[in-house]
Amino acid sequence: MRRASLAVVAWLVASVATAATPAERDLSAGWRFRLAPGAVPAIAQKAPTDWQPAIVPGAVQTDLLALGRIGDPFWRDNEAGLQWIGLADWDYRLSFDIDAAALKRGHVDLVFEGLDTFAEVSLNGKKLLAADNMFRRWRLPVKDALHAGSNTLLVHFQSPIARLQPWLLKQPYALPGEFDSSFGDEPKGKQTSNYVRKANYHYGWDWGPRYLAAGIWRPVRLESWDDLRLADFHLAQARVDEANAHVDAQFDLRADKAGPVKVAVTWTAPDGTHGAQERDVTLAAGENHVAVPIDIERPQRWWPVGYGDPNLYRFHATVSAKGASVAEVDRETGLRSVELRREKDPWGRGFAFVVNGVPIFAKGANLIPFDSFPARVTTERMEAILHSARDANMNMLRMWGGGTYQDDAFYAAADRMGLMIWQDFMFGGAITPYDPAFRESSRIEAVEQVTRLRDHPSIVLWAGNNEVQTGWESWPDREDFRKFINADEVRRLDEGMRELFGKTLRRVVGDLSPQTPYWASSPSTDFDGEANVENDGDFHYWKVWSGSEPISHYLDVTPRFQSEYGLQSFPVMETIKAFAEAGDMQPESKVMRAHQKFANGDGNQRLLLYIRQEYGEPKDFPSFVYLSQVMQAEGIELAAEHLRSARPRNMGSLYWQLNDVWPGASWASVDYFNRWKALQFHAKRFYAPVDVVPLRRDGKTEVFAVSDRTADFDATLRTRVYDMGGKLLSEQSRAVKAAALTSTSVQHVDDAALLKGADPRHTVVAFDLVEQGKTVAHHLLYFAAARDLALPQPELGTTLRDSGHGIVLTVGAKRLARAVWIDTGDLDVRLSDNAFDLLPGESVDIAIDGKVDIDTLRHALSVRSLVDALKEGQR
Repeated sequence: MRRASLAVVAWLVASVATAATPAERDLSAGWRFRLAPGAVPAIAQKAPTDWQPAIVPGAVQTDLLALGRIGDPFWRDNEAGLQWIGLADWDYRLSFDIDAAALKRGHVDLVFEGLDTFAEVSLNGKKLLAADNMFRRWRLPVKDALHAGSNTLLVHFQSPIARLQPWLLKQPYALPGEFDSSFGDEPKGKQTSNYVRKANYHYGWDWGPRYLAAGIWRPVRLESWDDLRLADFHLAQARVDEANAHVDAQFDLRADKAGPVKVAVTWTAPDGTHGAQERDVTLAAGENHVAVPIDIERPQRWWPVGYGDPNLYRFHATVSAKGASVAEVDRETGLRSVELRREKDPWGRGFAFVVNGVPIFAKGANLIPFDSFPARVTTERMEAILHSARDANMNMLRMWGGGTYQDDAFYAAADRMGLMIWQDFMFGGAITPYDPAFRESSRIEAVEQVTRLRDHPSIVLWAGNNEVQTGWESWPDREDFRKFINADEVRRLDEGMRELFGKTLRRVVGDLSPQTPYWASSPSTDFDGEANVENDGDFHYWKVWSGSEPISHYLDVTPRFQSEYGLQSFPVMETIKAFAEAGDMQPESKVMRAHQKFANGDGNQRLLLYIRQEYGEPKDFPSFVYLSQVMQAEGIELAAEHLRSARPRNMGSLYWQLNDVWPGASWASVDYFNRWKALQFHAKRFYAPVDVVPLRRDGKTEVFAVSDRTADFDATLRTRVYDMGGKLLSEQSRAVKAAALTSTSVQHVDDAALLKGADPRHTVVAFDLVEQGKTVAHHLLYFAAARDLALPQPELGTTLRDSGHGIVLTVGAKRLARAVWIDTGDLDVRLSDNAFDLLPGESVDIAIDGKVDIDTLRHALSVRSLVDALKEGQR
């Protein structure tokens, strides 16, 4: 269910005693926009100064694009030439009619769900609002400003840079931010983003472009009501266990006058059973908080994916007077308990999510916004990304703090899919001001967002920010900044951040959603000591990639919960063709550097560094793209499986990142078009409920049976050693007991015992976990980096057939095939598997999901392996 504000779904009333027809009017259609008068001539030449059609919800950039006034913001290097849009002021105008009957209602409210960001709102020439927070909802009583007939609503948006830069340049210092502009619109080290409650990523990030959007980015409407409004309905889960769920159905009612009403709640369980509870109350004039206690025996609890069904209950609430319904609302939620368990143990202090009493190893990724312009993200597109996460055996996504809070539909979809959401408040790493006005605006924002989202069982954590504490403590620019300002100002800034993230936001969550844990910062120890340490709290690890350390160093850290780590890659060639021409297809071309945001384009050299370390020299640009994905997938697999093998010492692996805001090089495992990179296919395997993990260090291998199952099971560990040409050199099996909800070490073996004299450059080991004759986990082990192996030409073969339930592709190899990649060109199909190794003589069947016939697929199909991507002499 797409949960709107209660006033949208509630029946509003004319009085406590008499029901009236509800009135709610969408004001999204009919808007027009223009460049605000007074723009500098250089900008005025580029933009419409007369009124032009606008799309609401939307943004200036997307309106200009729809008019054909600008090129595609994502095409080639168009970004640089479109920065003027964020430096200009813009006007939006709507004319709409109101009849006399509507004006007889007791209240008429104008509701903006989101204004981005500095916005002055006036109605019929009367100023109503000066908005300054993108993340807030604005409810404005407008009855006195309306008149019968035509009315004019005007919203003036001011550029945050034009508004704040003159002020900032007069200040004794500028707070450290995130990424300086590459386009000269702000001086280096003078970032305005710290001082405004606007999505940080709009100012540019190391995975996305700089587009300072402005506009009415969420719906706008008129709401008419009389004496009573149901402002909120909340299902507070006081206690949920296997035997009983105690829920307080809480009504927030705003009444103009006192009077008796009946509040009632009915509920329906996933299996169709139902119940009801009601209460007679007398409302006072003003704000009323009414609770109806509900007890549900043997509740069908909500579980994360892999641990049970994500059961959802439907609740229907009514407010009635003298037998007539005067307000109604529906809500869907899951009944569950969640705990962030931080027990002391031999490794320090733990960090584990416990749902319904079961410790859950968090498997997933970080989620960034779905687009540079959030208003154009459809529910279908968003849900497709979430399906990709679930299909890759993920059970948690971290909604990163530099973007936006998502629409209700996002959290409703996560509820249905059983995906746990770690929800950051929207603070992306920049040091925050300590002034009371900024803190109060942030507090109101938090109250509105927690109130809106608290009935979603998928939200298992609210976190104050991304990397604010660790940045303040340890980043070089912050260290230099602390030396530059005086000690008293350092103390005020430090205390301001502790007040905002350690107290203010914590109180909001504790007051409004006490059943959901709060965490002050990511990474942190919740202000219980230094941030980003291995033995306590969550951990961000970036020495690999950002620090250029070898991928093998992932094995050197074992934190309690690793909430960020990552390696980059390029998307597939079809996605690259969506933003580049044939002449751009070189790593250091102007366009490829423009779509590589790490280190201002130098990230492509970082990619080549890791590709060369592990694999060798790419023979051409498509091979560079392919090898970047192989490197990313195999590197993150090593890290993730190491973390899983360390359970319960480690209880979470969230790699950076799941998705993209635009097409380009990044850490994403699914690209802007939701095309799976190699990493996403690997994640489907390394996040499987059961995994076999061989970790090789210093010539010795330890093998782990990793299980998310809630019961022990018996299995056989089969070890086969092959010559890469196809000869089976040895085979052995041993019985193992895979313990529930943990990692079990099942074998220690050194290279000599495995090789028995065989050449390690020509040898591969297959580890299989077999249960009742079926392989439930499979992993290959090599004795050197791929560039140092004597990889044979595998002689891959393919066949296509119609199974009666769809097309099946069979891929086989005569000899060992490393990093097989199946490419289907521009066909809109999804493969059940890809990016895998094949043992000599092995074949695999792959289901093709999509509307395509065999002949078309055969024409588009190509298959490659690692030896096809390297320059001569390196195979």
